[in-house]
This record gives sequence, C-alpha cells and structure tokens, in this order.
Amino acid sequence: MNSIPCVIMRGGTSRGPFIRMKDLPSDQAQQADILLSLMGSGHALQIDGIGGGDPLTSKVAIVERSSHPDADVDYLFAQVDVVNKRVDFNPNCGNMLSAVGPYAIETGLVEPQDGTTVVRVHNLNTQRLIECHVPTPGKQVQYEGSVTISGVPGSAAGIQLSFLDIMGSKTGQLLPTGNACDEIDGVEVSCIDAATPIMLLRAESVGLTGYESPGELDNNAALLSRLEHLRREAGRRMGMGDVSQSVLPKVVLISAAQAASHTLNVRYFVPHRCHKAIAVTGAMAVVAAINVPGSVAHHMAFGTEKLSAGQLLSHIILEHPSGAIELTAEYRQQNAFDLARVSLIRTARKIMSGQIFYATPPKGVGHYATETID
Repeated sequence: MNSIPCVIMRGGTSRGPFIRMKDLPSDQAQQADILLSLMGSGHALQIDGIGGGDPLTSKVAIVERSSHPDADVDYLFAQVDVVNKRVDFNPNCGNMLSAVGPYAIETGLVEPQDGTTVVRVHNLNTQRLIECHVPTPGKQVQYEGSVTISGVPGSAAGIQLSFLDIMGSKTGQLLPTGNACDEIDGVEVSCIDAATPIMLLRAESVGLTGYESPGELDNNAALLSRLEHLRREAGRRMGMGDVSQSVLPKVVLISAAQAASHTLNVRYFVPHRCHKAIAVTGAMAVVAAINVPGSVAHHMAFGTEKLSAGQLLSHIILEHPSGAIELTAEYRQQNAFDLARVSLIRTARKIMSGQIFYATPPKGVGHYATETID
C-alpha cells in the first residue's frame, strides 16, 4: 500500500486529516482517488478508512506554502462523501480552517512568534484570505485553554479567525439572483453568497417551528425532498447550474431566537442532513444576510426589536442545535454591501500524526467535482 504524512486534527466542530499538497499528485481526479481510499468512502461507517461515518468527520484539509503575496499558506478543502465515491472540492469549511494555523506552525510552514502567531491563509476554494490568530506562548502552539464552543466537549485555547472580503465567494455577487428575496414554488427565500452560497428561508414556510432536532429533520423524508427541490432551483437561479451533484448552495432554516440576547435560531443542512451545529461559513453567510435590506433574515431580525431601520448589526449570536455561535461583522462606511471582515473564536486540537495508508482504486472508479476551483 501507499502512504503519505498526515496529521489528524479537530478544527472547530469538524475533524479530518491534514495533508501537504506536495505529497499528493497534481491531478485533482487522482487526489480524489486517494482521499476516497484513506477516508473509507463507499461504506456507511467508512470502516476501511479514517472517516467517522458523518459529513462532519469526512473532511480533508490540504495545505501548502503559498505564492500569494498576502498569504503564508494555501488551504484547499475537500468534502468527501461518506457513502458515495464522490469528492467535492468546491465548498469551503471554516471549522477545518480553525486548525490550519496550528498545522502550518507544527509542520514548519510558518515560523511561530512568542505570544501569538498570525497565520495568513489563502483559501483556494474561494480565493479569499483569512487571518488565523494562534496562541503560541514560548513559540509553541497552545491547544489547552478555557474557551468552549458549542458542539465540542471540554475546553481549549481560543483561535481567532478573521475572514476578509467574503462577499461573492463562489458566484462573484452577494445577491446572485439580483434580489434580496425570491419566491420559489410559493416559498420566500434569500439566495446569499458570502463565504459560501446559501438558500435561506423561514422554517415556518415549510411547516416547521425551526426548533426541531437534527434527527427529526433527517427523518422527515418529505421535508428533505422539498428542500432539495428548492435548493436545486435556487442553485440554477444563482447561476450555479445543475447543483444536484454539488453540496452548494447550502440550505438554512431560520426562526426567532429563543434567548433574548440572541439574534436568530438556525438549522443548517450539509445539504441533505441537518448539521448538529452550524458551519462557520454558513454562519457568516447568515450574518451577511441579516444586514441586507429586504432579505428573509433581515425581516426576522427587525422583528426581534434588536435592530432598527438604517442600522447594521455588528454583533450577532446564532442559536443552533448544539448551542450558539457568536460572530462580529465589520463594514466599510456602514455599507451593508461592503462587508470587510467577519471574526469569530474557534478551537482546535492535534489528535495524531504519522503516515496514513491508502489503496489507489482502479482508474475511473471515483467521481469528482468537475468545476474548476476559481
């Protein structure tokens, strides 16, 4: 069998192998073959690999030195399908990105500073830049700490992520359909592209309260079928073509927050199962949507009396099935269409390092995302 160096890390609420780009073939189809093998895809338990039988633990981060003038490292994210032999290189994952900074320092890609090391990351999936503020007292990555995040047991050291200029990450436009609100089969939706493309709708518009558990939603076949129909049409209107074989756009259901200090309650789909928390990129897209006049999220935020006309909400707390996520948005000149950065705190942990073994499948067995990473 073949093997390559690997570090398995938890990043935020996700987990997966971190691999150097130099250790993989340059051809993306060949890369996908290797990832399918090492994750054990094609079996619900991914029993023949290191995947955890769940989309949140079937992710891969590929990292390398960057040639970008404003970045230290490049980061390519790959979502590896659990059951189907398919790898999608199109989406981004902000949770896995939480561990890119520590990984870059641990592997010598970035020289640590005493105190805090800022790792500048160029995301190849979106061509955007992210600043990762990694605690490095004594020039050593610090993993232990007192920061807790919903969806992860225990506590760890906080890592601040600041995502820069996230609008239009895949389509080139914050509002890919040209509208803040569209109607698809009688359902009002907002199609937003900020960090990741999403289709956002009120839970009540599809007969839900919005407080259902991920298990309840995953077992509602009629709901999943309807959401998929809406998602495919939204993808077409967003200029993304046939998205039936892509995880983008993601679906977000919103409802009123249950806690007075929170902004909205959300259920995020990935895209055919409900996330047990929420993706970082999805949360940022919701943040952008809240401040867009006329969007579904904007209307709901106004209804909570936490936002008055003409204001931009900079501090946002989103409830999700595992707790809540807190984000800060910075706009240029208070312009809702000029979002400079979104920041949040995540944690990461190094789990193991060593060689990971894989068997290259026969040529043509795997199926891969065919879109060029632009």
